[in-house]
Amino acid sequence: MDISVYRPGELTAADRAAWSALQSRAAEDGSPQLANPFLAPEFTLAVGHCRSGARIAVVREDGRPVGFFPYQRSALGVGRAIGLGVSDAQGLVHRPGFQWDARELMLACGLSVWEFDHLVEGQKPFEDGASGSYASPVVDVEQGFGPYLTVLRKQSPKFTRTTLAKERRLGRDVGEVRYVHDERDPAALRTLIGWKSAQYRRTGRSDRFARPWIQLLVAQLFHTRAESFGGLLSVLYAGDRPIAAHFGLRSRSVLACWFPAYDPAFARYSPGLVLHLRMAEGAAAAGMAYLDLGRGEKAYKNSLKTRELSVSEGWVTRRHPVALGHRIRRAPVRALRNTVLARPELFEPADRLLKRMGRIRQGD
Repeated sequence: MDISVYRPGELTAADRAAWSALQSRAAEDGSPQLANPFLAPEFTLAVGHCRSGARIAVVREDGRPVGFFPYQRSALGVGRAIGLGVSDAQGLVHRPGFQWDARELMLACGLSVWEFDHLVEGQKPFEDGASGSYASPVVDVEQGFGPYLTVLRKQSPKFTRTTLAKERRLGRDVGEVRYVHDERDPAALRTLIGWKSAQYRRTGRSDRFARPWIQLLVAQLFHTRAESFGGLLSVLYAGDRPIAAHFGLRSRSVLACWFPAYDPAFARYSPGLVLHLRMAEGAAAAGMAYLDLGRGEKAYKNSLKTRELSVSEGWVTRRHPVALGHRIRRAPVRALRNTVLARPELFEPADRLLKRMGRIRQGD
């Protein structure tokens, strides 16, 4: 392999175009998972604007780029998937049939270890380092919203009936329900961030938007608009009032769900569920193939999904003391988190405790 490493700003326009072209052909080439917008050059460039250490390895054969590997690197050579912690799809974007040597790639990138938590399927050279695989629910809308709604009525009849009834009730009680698939008002984004921050605090979770780099990343992606990639803010209104909103990323064929939230004053109308149905309708009208709801067990995802993808977490390592030290430090934390999430008898009391702590913090 001929491997060159660049900072995001050093990537040429020709290489960016080649990267985008690989993504655009991913579905017809038999690798639809590579079309996820988290794997787009624009996402890597945005992370590089907000975080130090972002790099891109370009793999060439006969002078032509055949693979693009975005990552973040510490001064000690600890590597992480680009945007680790907020990225829901990770890996190497490549031409059909291309195989690579993971450790040769890491050596060229100056990495002793590369950590991932949302490795997409089909990344065989990295999969040997996976410690576990997890479901990422999907909503298929390639055949249109009508066929999807028909499927939903068959597999989740009560959920579908109740959600649509609540939407009608919202319109009667509050005002005409209106959905904007691509809202460009920055004030609406600020409203969403406020709701989401409050939700994190209310449920005892760490507030992602308390981190300036995440706020900067979302703001930059909100203003990123290209044919093959863009930040997408979708808002559900009742009358003139925003009730629920979602900010995610879209490629030509995939809407990656990311930050949904709603006004808790209207919780009895399940506005988040109504919003997701309208997002599915909007994505179908835009010609997309599916919505990726992201890794994680949630009741609403199970109700909305038509199938599941699989993502993996783990490490690829070289024989190096830094790699060993990193795994020793990170492995117990991951194992404990995954055990709690996978076992209801542990998750439910932990979730109640976090919410209680959130209420106490709010009282302060």
